[in-house]
Amino acid sequence: MDLTRRELERLVLAGLSAPLFPRPSTAAPAKPNSKVKGVQIGVQSYSFRDRGLDEAIQAMLDVGLSSCELFSGHVEPRESGSRGPQAREELRKWRLETPLDHFKAVRAKFDQAGIGLYAYNLSFRDDFTDAEMDRGFEMAKALGVGIITASSTVSAAKRIDGFARRHKIKVGMHGHDNVKDPNEYSSPESFARAMEGASEYICVNLDIGHFTAAGFDAVDYLSKHHDRIVTLHIKDRKRDHGANLPFGEGDTPIKEVLGLLRDKKWKIPANIEYEYKGADTVAEVKKCYEYCRRALET
Repeated sequence: MDLTRRELERLVLAGLSAPLFPRPSTAAPAKPNSKVKGVQIGVQSYSFRDRGLDEAIQAMLDVGLSSCELFSGHVEPRESGSRGPQAREELRKWRLETPLDHFKAVRAKFDQAGIGLYAYNLSFRDDFTDAEMDRGFEMAKALGVGIITASSTVSAAKRIDGFARRHKIKVGMHGHDNVKDPNEYSSPESFARAMEGASEYICVNLDIGHFTAAGFDAVDYLSKHHDRIVTLHIKDRKRDHGANLPFGEGDTPIKEVLGLLRDKKWKIPANIEYEYKGADTVAEVKKCYEYCRRALET
């Protein structure tokens, strides 16, 4: 009996010292890190335009990307892509009246995911009212970013500069390959006209794919104007207004551009912008990211 009692006491004491239920792991989930050889590889969330904001953030985590330039289409009402005067007025009304807490909540989602929100993509055009333009900068502040990227016009640059200086937020003008329209950004000369006489807040968002398709040298432009480039868009296109293609199949000097960022230690984020036709968005962006990673590691 005594031996049984001792054994029983040992079992009871052991039971009291052990937790009733297994303790859940307190280790935080691993945060993504897509900085490669000192170069921050990120994504323009337009790459995930086939899904909503929450799904886009999850896609970034699935790919392993730790930096994002946020497409306004992931923040504004999904139907805001509709065209026509009425739709335009409804969008302007939404921008002016939506509480800034909406944008702060968007930032909180990125913080929770461990993804750095670097810039907000809001394309100021000539039809923006002053109130709407000012509100765009307030949105950026609520999102906690110091940079706006904009597919804008050369003629709007002077107005934008006034708001940018007031809010102390840089605006990177995004170019395409429409060299026939002098009011669109496509050439070194068009960027120069916007920056001439402007403050340091008027900058460049260089899309190296479009720049190549327009017939210009992205490596040369980056070398000469890196101090005014706030972000790069990484895509691969053929020259002479050619198609968007999987990375490595076009004429865009992606490897050379990334190598220049690495070797010169220029702190300019290189944001993947997936636009070619692929099967699954997440799978294709993964391929783009791996291409960039290999380019920097070799």
